Amino acid sequence: MNRVLVIDDEPALARALAVNLRAAGWEVETAHDGASGLEAAARFHPEVVVLDLGLPDMDGTEVLAGLRGWTKVPVVVLSARQHGEDKIEALDLGADDYVTKPFAMNELMARLRAAVRRGQDTQAESVVVLEIGDLEIDFARKRVAKAGADVRLTPTEWAFLELLARNAGKLVPREQILREVWGPAYARETNYLRVYAAQLRRKLEDDPAHPRHLVTSSGLGYTLEP
Repeated sequence: MNRVLVIDDEPALARALAVNLRAAGWEVETAHDGASGLEAAARFHPEVVVLDLGLPDMDGTEVLAGLRGWTKVPVVVLSARQHGEDKIEALDLGADDYVTKPFAMNELMARLRAAVRRGQDTQAESVVVLEIGDLEIDFARKRVAKAGADVRLTPTEWAFLELLARNAGKLVPREQILREVWGPAYARETNYLRVYAAQLRRKLEDDPAHPRHLVTSSGLGYTLEP
């Protein structure tokens, strides 16, 4: 049974989400403001968080930043804010997905399942480490080190990097990345790629403005160069 934490200040919506998620086999915890949401996350240890941005005590982006300070749990933002800038800000702060209200319950559940899959640890039979420059990418442990120091990645950042690393030196098309990292429903969400590529470059490149390893082929895709 997967655990999901719903942080939303609309009681009717929170109840509807809880009822539908429990009916689908999820274990659900709800919180109605940012402070109680952060407390619940520490106590409940969810496998995915549904987060509204318009909370009564603090902005949802503050909750997101608070979560990212100590956990890599996948976060799916659920918001009435439909401006592209809001979506990019949330993704830039570490959200794994962004769903606008109103939404279809079956689509939300599909996105939650995809987020959980991305966040789950995989069991590998042997340790495989790819070395690219001063980067060490450990597929079995889902860890990345730069010059010997661990680099913290969100589950989605890792999934993006892992796909490129398993195809190191080859161009990975945008459509393939969106399909394998986010799912078939995301084929047109190319802004996700731009945001996450920028985040990875900030964490992995010596000069993010002039990347040596994570290279963009405009309009085509990305390559992790040796």
